[in-house]
Amino acid sequence: MTLLLVGIFGGLGCIVRYVMEFLVRLWHPTRRPWGTVAANFLGTVLAGWAVYRLSSPIDAHLHSVIVTGFCGGLTTASSALAIPVLLAKSHHWKYSAALIITSPLLCALGFVLGMGLASH
Repeated sequence: MTLLLVGIFGGLGCIVRYVMEFLVRLWHPTRRPWGTVAANFLGTVLAGWAVYRLSSPIDAHLHSVIVTGFCGGLTTASSALAIPVLLAKSHHWKYSAALIITSPLLCALGFVLGMGLASH
């Protein structure tokens, strides 16, 4: 049952990421990956919350569904790494470097923020 729910919630996370990227591009047409950055940040905040809040053996099933499923589908390392390469190929070196440096830091901050929100 957990495997099925992880798959379903992973698909939901992918859909949420797609909608976020679609809405960002609709409201602010750009090649810059603001939707991907926002989805990665949101996913790491939620993962940080879940890791802190769902730590008992009883919560293991829900933890897998939220962190591995939904957050795994919502966040994307492949896009986070592919987009800077595409930007660099278009000679946007500074923006590409900024994404490579700041995206992991932003996600780490989001994870800590999620843990902080869960502790209150």
